Amino acid sequence: MAAHSSPSSRRRRSASRASARPSAQPSARPSAQPSARPSARPSARPSARPSLADVARRAGVSVGTVSHVLNHPERVVAATRERVLAAVEELEYRPNRLARSLAGGRSQTIGLALTDLGNSLFVDIARGAGRYAEEHGMQTLLADGDNQLGRELGHVATFEELRVAGVLVTLSDDEAMATVTSSRRSDTPLVLLNFSTPAAFFCSVAVDNVHGGRIAAEHLLAQGRRRLAFVGGPEVLRPVHDRRSGFRHALADAGLGAVLELTPEGVNEEQGRAAAEQLLPRLRSGEVDGIVAASDLLAVGLLEVLLPAGIAVPGDVGIVGYDDNLAAHDAAIPLTTVAQTGSRMGAEGARLVIAEATEGAEHQHEAVLLTPSLVVRSSSQA
Repeated sequence: MAAHSSPSSRRRRSASRASARPSAQPSARPSAQPSARPSARPSARPSARPSLADVARRAGVSVGTVSHVLNHPERVVAATRERVLAAVEELEYRPNRLARSLAGGRSQTIGLALTDLGNSLFVDIARGAGRYAEEHGMQTLLADGDNQLGRELGHVATFEELRVAGVLVTLSDDEAMATVTSSRRSDTPLVLLNFSTPAAFFCSVAVDNVHGGRIAAEHLLAQGRRRLAFVGGPEVLRPVHDRRSGFRHALADAGLGAVLELTPEGVNEEQGRAAAEQLLPRLRSGEVDGIVAASDLLAVGLLEVLLPAGIAVPGDVGIVGYDDNLAAHDAAIPLTTVAQTGSRMGAEGARLVIAEATEGAEHQHEAVLLTPSLVVRSSSQA
């Protein structure tokens, strides 16, 4: 579900499929010979996947006995068990996990609905969740929401229909949280990632973004910078709101206030470039000597405008981003940033959802809050 194909590739595949189908139009020159009668016994497919019944026939036992060998081997005598396992190996039989989960009401798979795989934070979350799940005998189904809440809702619904053991979903605002949680169609365990919620309702794993905003501002203050600006929005995004709050707390503790706070409509490079145009007059006049950006992509957008305009970074202005994603490493000037522990967030989420699936009604919800850390690079060190 995570892969998306381009329109041109879809057209190529459609054309390929169309050419493989027999034409619906009659031949221009019909053959004088009568058409051959179709075979009463269609040829067997050499690539057909062996079934449980095939294994039973090869071993000379019942289907039930094969099922017992695969699921409850202690119930079958050793000689019969060895015969069945030999047939399994000879036929290269692999159990249909989905069918088994539907029949037994329990799956060995968890679903992970991500907001945007274009953001490496969510890639890190997926890696952490997948690694933990695999270590505990589970598999992970991955779905990309492409920043569209409707898609994430659809993915969650699909996971529930597949009867996965549990669902992990990444969120960033209260409206999305309310929509996702109120749209549930089953009691499948649900864990919220990148979003904190009272443990009385759901398990959740989030980063302490207030602390992250604070340490970003404190770092610039420690560099001797006193005229700080914050760039981040929209305010409905809880991580952005919390980072701004931490930024303000740090300034208040130092007896200062923000020179400027900008609230763009997004956290990507385009919004960062637009914010840089607004900041340029203040930077040229020396009114601003430090900027905290609510995301690395915003910070990269700032650099793309400020550097060609002759603003020295970090000489004229120090910049701190947030996320520690690939953008921070690949920027024209390596970004000082606040690192979110995406892999750990994913692993903690997988731990919680597997625990809830295993413990059932006895499970106690947890609200896990992870502490971010500062990664100092060239964009802030004068």
